[in-house]
Amino acid sequence: MELLPAIDLRGGQAVRLRQGDDSRRTTVGADPVILLEQFAAAGVGLVHVVDLDAALGEAPQRDLIGRMIERMIGKGTAIQLGGGLRDRASIEAALALGAERVVVGSLVARDPDLFAEIAAAHPGRLVPALDLSGTSGEVRISGWREGAARSLAELTAALIGCPCPAVLVTDVDRDGMMGGPNLALARRIARSCGLPALLSGGVSSLDDLAAARVYPEIAGAIVGQALYSGAFTLEEARAAAHGEEFV
Repeated sequence: MELLPAIDLRGGQAVRLRQGDDSRRTTVGADPVILLEQFAAAGVGLVHVVDLDAALGEAPQRDLIGRMIERMIGKGTAIQLGGGLRDRASIEAALALGAERVVVGSLVARDPDLFAEIAAAHPGRLVPALDLSGTSGEVRISGWREGAARSLAELTAALIGCPCPAVLVTDVDRDGMMGGPNLALARRIARSCGLPALLSGGVSSLDDLAAARVYPEIAGAIVGQALYSGAFTLEEARAAAHGEEFV
């Protein structure tokens, strides 16, 4: 199972939110570029970067993201970029900037046919994101501030056959809360749409990663709050995700 450390960007800083709430923001402390370079030096292949400014409807942080991508050239580390990519122009701009993958959420819910069309034009580069309340089952869009008009069943059906590397599944009730991930939800969505799941939201321990790793439907796990709070080290997390002993 692949481990993707997360860097959330807000106003040029690396931060963490609780349940996507900008008023419950904690600054990580490290410069985002330096943080990314630390992940690259540790051998991480793919880092999950979210532009929270763009996700919340503000101007995207393209200059910062461009610098981050440029610093990774030749280092074997790529960026999976999400946040505010809600139309063809913003998706293609992110790909042109150098993101290896782009995460698309709201467009999947609002216009799944257009998403499928763009995904077909960029096979292997678009990751659909389904962000749900594990309690209510409602799909959330627009930075988790709105409910989607379509049901989860409709959206997973629309993703069948899309040439995407994975589907990102977030239980928004658990995000940043350190309460454990929703493995059942990730597995159910993966089976429904035929795409491997990237698990997001709630990973709090090495046991969570070890539990996720045994399921073939889960291809990767995104870790943020647990890593930054010191619940485990990056090296420990990668070993757990790969099923290896950490010495």
